[in-house]
Amino acid sequence: MLNGQQVRELLEKRLVEPTRAVRPLYAGVELEFPLVNLAEHPVDFVVVHSLTERFCAQFSFVPLALDNHGNIYSVGCPQTNDTLSYDCSYNNLEFSFGRVDDLCEVHRRFARYYRFIQEELAAHNHTLTGLGINPHRTLNRHEPLPNGRYRMLYRFLQSAALQPRPNHFHTHYDFGMFTSASQVQIDVTSDALISTLHAHELLEPLKAALFANSVLEDRGVHYLCARDMLWEDSMHGQNPRNVGAFGVVPRSVDELLGYIAAQSIFCTERDGHYLSFTPTPIAEFLTTPQFEGEYFEDGEWHRVLFDPQECDVAYLRTYKFSDLTFRGTIEYRSCCCQPARDALSVAAFHLGLAGADASEQLIELLEGAQGLPSVLVLGAPSPDILRQLLVRQEWPTSLDRGALKRLLREVLALAHAGLAARGKGEEHFLNLLYERAERLENPAQRLIRLQAEGRDPEQIIRDYAVL
Repeated sequence: MLNGQQVRELLEKRLVEPTRAVRPLYAGVELEFPLVNLAEHPVDFVVVHSLTERFCAQFSFVPLALDNHGNIYSVGCPQTNDTLSYDCSYNNLEFSFGRVDDLCEVHRRFARYYRFIQEELAAHNHTLTGLGINPHRTLNRHEPLPNGRYRMLYRFLQSAALQPRPNHFHTHYDFGMFTSASQVQIDVTSDALISTLHAHELLEPLKAALFANSVLEDRGVHYLCARDMLWEDSMHGQNPRNVGAFGVVPRSVDELLGYIAAQSIFCTERDGHYLSFTPTPIAEFLTTPQFEGEYFEDGEWHRVLFDPQECDVAYLRTYKFSDLTFRGTIEYRSCCCQPARDALSVAAFHLGLAGADASEQLIELLEGAQGLPSVLVLGAPSPDILRQLLVRQEWPTSLDRGALKRLLREVLALAHAGLAARGKGEEHFLNLLYERAERLENPAQRLIRLQAEGRDPEQIIRDYAVL
């Protein structure tokens, strides 16, 4: 059992110390896409498992993990450290690329993988598509990927139904099985850590305006970006520090460590079993002599007492918009899956704005009188409140659309300059974002427009799948 000071030192060693290493600027790109059976039937998992095997043979990937039925759900390339895997269920495919310093190289590899997969799927009337909510979510099987982690996670999310009423939880306990994201990890240095978190807190409303792509209605609210609600109004959001925006960004590394110490942990592993337990702040968990959890074995859930250990800190997984990781990176998690042709736009946007100088410029731009305060003529809410307004289908009438366009243009100019300075030709990945900014139409709003125009649903699915 640790004391409070030892917990703080453990978190600093795991999360802050890696940012002090001198190293080049790398990025790690993760692209998720929903699988769709165009015959309007559930995704055929036989097709999925055959695809995985053929992908391995085509690209010399090797199996990394098998589910409880012996099917491969994760494969990797020893040369590039790229992986292909299924996230939460076999309805959601994820491309993860080994750390790189050139997004053009990521795109070359992604295009090869994606085209091969689409050809294989087309032979069975299936496809990947660039929508953040699986368009056939109500048709697909609501089954977690059959392994210990995802079985535990699904049971944990379902436990929202057992919480005292009234509460704020939604009933989409399977949301991980039908949502797809575009995420990127970018190296951060210790001297830029706080300013980077601050800058991206301010950026979140603009990211919603550019990248929203998860259209969903829940409890009478129509969302352009349902990702926020699905995580925040689930068991992950029982502790608000585990999800969404900071609200008030820590002003120092010490404050950041205090914030992290108050984030909750809900699972760990013992003897090859995932244990889940009541979400508990990590500082409280590690300073408690014994905890009660549960694990699954032989078709049943069993209660067990266990002693918290230092190694359990590896299972502190949060879902904030900007998360400091043990790799010395910040993981940006607030963006939906994008149309396939725009797949690298999220990574390019964040990489172009990486570094201390860009963060300071963003803070100056967005906090000034002509920054976020200019967007709402009735007064500027905090960035997290403004994002909550912009993730909904009906934007407030008080929104100054001209000011929003101007801010988007200025931020895109900063991102373009950052990429151009790298000299790798990555700035072209931003091209389609300029059109989104001028039209104030993100992929979610475009989807709604196409539906209103009477576009055939299969045509839309195919359109968002075009590379």
